[in-house]
Amino acid sequence: MAIKLKPLRKQVIVVTGATSGNGLATVEAAASRGAACVAVARNEAALEALRARLSARGARIATCVADVSDLAAVERVVEVAIEAFGGLDSWINNAGIGTYGTLEQVPVADHRRVFDVNYFGVLHGSLVAAHHLRERGGGAIVNVGSILGDRAILQQGPYCATKHAVQALTDTLRMELDRENAGISVTLVKPGAIDTPFPEHARNFMDQPPRLPPPLYAPQVVADAVLFSCVHPRRTLYAGGGGLLSSILSQAAPRLTDAVMEAIGTKAQQKPDDAGDPARRDNLHHPRADALRGSQDVHARQSSIALQIQKAASPLLVLGMLGGGAVLAIGRHMTRTRR
Repeated sequence: MAIKLKPLRKQVIVVTGATSGNGLATVEAAASRGAACVAVARNEAALEALRARLSARGARIATCVADVSDLAAVERVVEVAIEAFGGLDSWINNAGIGTYGTLEQVPVADHRRVFDVNYFGVLHGSLVAAHHLRERGGGAIVNVGSILGDRAILQQGPYCATKHAVQALTDTLRMELDRENAGISVTLVKPGAIDTPFPEHARNFMDQPPRLPPPLYAPQVVADAVLFSCVHPRRTLYAGGGGLLSSILSQAAPRLTDAVMEAIGTKAQQKPDDAGDPARRDNLHHPRADALRGSQDVHARQSSIALQIQKAASPLLVLGMLGGGAVLAIGRHMTRTRR
């Protein structure tokens, strides 16, 4: 069955992790473009505030309180979508949590919790969505991964591991659905560093407040990539040119990239004297205050030229252009090193 995706204004879109950061930006953008939304999150109060705010603007929105690590809770999301809108057309697996600290510092129970949400939550959503979309005649599944699925970084080992796992899960799901001609598009969106409350929400074992390393991008950049994937079948989209470049460089020169990470990776992820909003701190097991953007003093780019190029050009052409740029950058670095 050929993949045929509806225009966004005719779609019903499920978004997990919908009350904060990338998920919140996606729901707001989808609603503004006429899509019906099913917003999913643990934070019931934030969900109700989101529903009231968007409904007042005339948006079509339903909500479902769910922890995506619970398969039964994820299955209820489909029931909400059917009851409110007759079904769903696109499912966005966005919910995620994290920790900061070395592999030894982070307790094994916290490693497992990060996997429960970031990997098993995506698995639950993917299986439930695929079952429903098969019966519906097709649609889109969009998984929000990370450039850290390509390139691990110090202090975020469990998170990096889950994003590597999400890469494998997404590729396997795509092949299985393609083989059966299910008519379901499967896309992996890989954000770079995005100005969300993630550093404040993450459980921190470092001796300094965490931050995301620059360059940062606004959550709307990720929403742009996600909603494009709901309408246009794509394998992978990188949200943010800085993250894309670091991913390519790490593949072309892995040991050099390791050395850079070892030298500056920890410092680049710390923000002394700026811990952000205490009400947001540590949502590993329970929801905390949610918001679109982080409260730390950072600069975030409002758009990504690299994303626009990916949307406009063929994937092979984009990889060729960026791969050539990475080779030139490595060549310049080696020349300077010899000198």
